[in-house]
Amino acid sequence: MHIGRGTAMGSNLVGGGCAFRLWAPRASEVHVLGDFNDWRRSDASLLVENQSHWTGFFPHAKEGQHYKYWVAGPGSTGMKRDPYARELEGAFWNCVIRDPLAYPWHSAGFRSPAFEDLIVYQFHVGVYYATDDRGGDARAARGARFLDVLDRVEYFVELGVTAVQPLPIVEFSTRFSQGYNGTDYFSPEFAYGVEARDLDRYLATANKLLAARGGAPLRREHLVGAANQLRVLVDVLHVYGIAVILDVVYNHAGGEFGDESLFFVDRLPFGNNNDSLYFTDRGWAGGLVFAYWNGGVRQFLIDNAKFFLDEFHLDGFRYDEVSVIDRFGGWSFCQALTQTLKFAKPSAIQIAEFWNPSKEFAVKPVGDGGAGFDLVWDDRLRDTVRGALAQATSGRDGSFTWSGVAAALASAPGFDAPWRAVAMLENHDVLLASHSEADKKPRIAAAADPSNSRSWYARSRARVAAGLLMTGPGVPMLFMGQEFLEDKYWSDSTEQANLFIWWDGLAVDRVMSDYLRFMRELIARRRAEVALRRGRINVYHAWDPTRVLAFHRWMHGSGEDVVVIASMSETTHYGYRIGFPRAGRWTESFNSDVYDGWVNPEVAGNGGSIEAHDGEMHGLPAWAEIVVPANGLLIFRFSST
Repeated sequence: MHIGRGTAMGSNLVGGGCAFRLWAPRASEVHVLGDFNDWRRSDASLLVENQSHWTGFFPHAKEGQHYKYWVAGPGSTGMKRDPYARELEGAFWNCVIRDPLAYPWHSAGFRSPAFEDLIVYQFHVGVYYATDDRGGDARAARGARFLDVLDRVEYFVELGVTAVQPLPIVEFSTRFSQGYNGTDYFSPEFAYGVEARDLDRYLATANKLLAARGGAPLRREHLVGAANQLRVLVDVLHVYGIAVILDVVYNHAGGEFGDESLFFVDRLPFGNNNDSLYFTDRGWAGGLVFAYWNGGVRQFLIDNAKFFLDEFHLDGFRYDEVSVIDRFGGWSFCQALTQTLKFAKPSAIQIAEFWNPSKEFAVKPVGDGGAGFDLVWDDRLRDTVRGALAQATSGRDGSFTWSGVAAALASAPGFDAPWRAVAMLENHDVLLASHSEADKKPRIAAAADPSNSRSWYARSRARVAAGLLMTGPGVPMLFMGQEFLEDKYWSDSTEQANLFIWWDGLAVDRVMSDYLRFMRELIARRRAEVALRRGRINVYHAWDPTRVLAFHRWMHGSGEDVVVIASMSETTHYGYRIGFPRAGRWTESFNSDVYDGWVNPEVAGNGGSIEAHDGEMHGLPAWAEIVVPANGLLIFRFSST
């Protein structure tokens, strides 16, 4: 009575025991061995085959017990990890029976922001932030864990981001990883889990955060295991109004497949790379591409996405290298994936990394031949702003043009809305220290002044670059440390402590703390201005001789108007005549020059407001004389006629 065709895959606590289900169409025999049967193979441990799926019920199996499958296949016999294992533990990577309903969620009513209101923060759990009991940096000693990120929740709130996007967090076989070589897709990486003996400090932190928002306290057992610790992190972030977008890798898996791994699920001969149930024999990024032609494989990946939405209350996904999925015949899989999740959770955010000239097809509706994703990564602003920075570093007399930036600020061709693009200046790929010189780019602080990443040139140009990101169209994404002018490449290895984000710098480096204040208030300005998040855009002035660029953002029919003016000139322009969308008073709501040595005693600005006069200029019906600070960014908001 506890098993049938509708039994869920993996291990599922039900009716005083546990039901198991495994897809292994080429296996001749499957047993479940675990703590509940002393790891003995017998007739009582045998699963029953039903149309390529093996099922069984074990009345004595319970929460927290370990298990594995013993599979006889065409090539070999032996142990196999459950592809749907909710958690792995220990030196032998045993699967763990877990009750997904045991965690007492505080944020069941959380709703993620509208897509166009997203401000995304990307980070790597293992090297992001961790302190020991004395407050010292613990990253080099043990690596950072899910629960260490609790110490940054209030920081995220103060920064103003509306979503965080950790790099992939599923099990990987190597000691260090960006996360893109996962092997066990339903199990959060147990190296990111805190052992039970060390939980007290983290329990206190979690309960302090929850109590501050009126939440009931957790008990120690709620934090046992890496999976529950990920739930705690998601729960607390939700309580504080921050969405969690998981980075998932459905284009390939692995890099180091072991004999008990997903590759050998139905016990092929070890080392056989040509006849795997789950994979093709085509390599990508050190792993193997999934076999999208196989309905069971497609279902496995779709089940994986639904699993994280349902059991971890995740708010959406960033899908790694959809271009590769498409290249190997997975376009229809993408369509099935996005449509299934839209039905299961319409608010779920689905972001594609799709490096294709016809980028808009990633976000076009399935009915129009598109893949049905909501947003897509876009490198146009990243590359053109970096190009402008490179030109600016040649000095005031060097060649300079705004043409690339102006084109990138315009809505991408084929998009039905400008927010469909995820814009960025930095991300994990281009900043990874281990990449070749051809594949990586300097951090913005270093790109702004290669000779001195703390100079006035570096910090002022970096403020302009960030200002263009936060005021331009598209959903902006930051990479960890970008918000306080981190200038080093990053590494996923805790053995390279010299590449860790320098958190201590916020206390001793005035440039970093001032820049963080700038970013917080810039993000706050974006969140306060609907036109900056959802409005149309008109780049109406891009004058290379003065290095001044201006664009208008507005909400049609609402009367909300914002003008953004950026300068890459090393000289302040006084009495600069420039067009405005209408006559009247415009409030100077933001001036990046204020933040240079906060509060800058020599700030160049407009005293809080300017008056625009009737008269056509730069294709607009009004004009004004303004002060444009050197290497500065201004935001004007229409006040009154």
